[in-house]
Amino acid sequence: MIRFVPGSTVVVLHGDQTGEELLLEALRLLAPEVLGFEVKQKDFDLSLEHRRETRNQVVQDAAEALKKTGFGLKAATITPEAAGDVGSPNAILRKQVDGRVIVRTGRRIPGVRPLAGVHAPISVIRMAVDDAYGAKEWREGHGLDEWAFRTEKINRRTCRIVADYAFAHAKRIQAKVFGGPKFTVSPVYEGMFKEELDAAATRNPDVRYDPQLIDATYALLLATTGEPLVIPALNRDGDTLSDLVMQMFGTIAGAESVLLAFDDDGAVKVAMTEAPHGTAPSLQGKNVANPMAMILAVAALLGYMKDDKAHQASRAIYESALEAVSDGIRTADLGGHASTTEFSDEVVRRVRTKVDVWSSLADVQR
Repeated sequence: MIRFVPGSTVVVLHGDQTGEELLLEALRLLAPEVLGFEVKQKDFDLSLEHRRETRNQVVQDAAEALKKTGFGLKAATITPEAAGDVGSPNAILRKQVDGRVIVRTGRRIPGVRPLAGVHAPISVIRMAVDDAYGAKEWREGHGLDEWAFRTEKINRRTCRIVADYAFAHAKRIQAKVFGGPKFTVSPVYEGMFKEELDAAATRNPDVRYDPQLIDATYALLLATTGEPLVIPALNRDGDTLSDLVMQMFGTIAGAESVLLAFDDDGAVKVAMTEAPHGTAPSLQGKNVANPMAMILAVAALLGYMKDDKAHQASRAIYESALEAVSDGIRTADLGGHASTTEFSDEVVRRVRTKVDVWSSLADVQR
């Protein structure tokens, strides 16, 4: 965890469409009258329009700020499809801050029936760089004899970081490390990742390890129910796998995504949290989107701060969001009728109450 002093700065990365609307709702939870302490904010406009205007300089500036503060909260952003456009801001941010791991945890949402009866948490520990993303692509030939090529790469350092973090995370949540790459088909490329997972298992004999090929991992996920799992994955595998895991628990808007960068000793030096879903243009301006994932992104960010008050606030937000759903305050994707604002209002109210009550109890115990 990163050292945090109340009054320190969180880099806020604004985005596009419904993603920006949900960020503004979640930012209400960082108000000092809600948390009980001050969190300063440094804002960067990462909307598509501004990225084009600055030719991505705003993304570079945001990355530098992230490296200095260690904490970031990001809205969903548009990635244009046309070649030669500004591309993905996430890819730039990951490269500039040296982000190596993306963590997404599916967890049971009270009162929401999960797929196949799954109820124990499942964390996907995804490689955040390289693999199929940023690969060089080209075509040769013509007509039906045209061929498409792609060069992908991974390195051992990143494989080791992902493997070590997967086992550390599993130890922390008392889970089993499960799954892995398709090393039987790709013993040189994917085999490198498998070698590091096996080595991490040797270094962590107290953590259960059940290696599976990625296709078997998908199939066996539908048969799991009561055991917490941590699934380490290559970049492309982790991208698709994490969306499946989120949906298994009821909605892709039910959990947060965390990008992590590490120092040479393996300690987290940058944590940037966001909602894993996209900008949802069809929901923009309708006040019906589920803000839960963005709200939990705030909770996750506070959890990475090495400060007791921040940890208390993180727990308050997690509990308040899940309790609100349990009490029937749900947006349409979870079968309810609450608006975006109504759900956010309820979470803010509950967090303020919890922080006030816990503070009062702390005063009594002194």
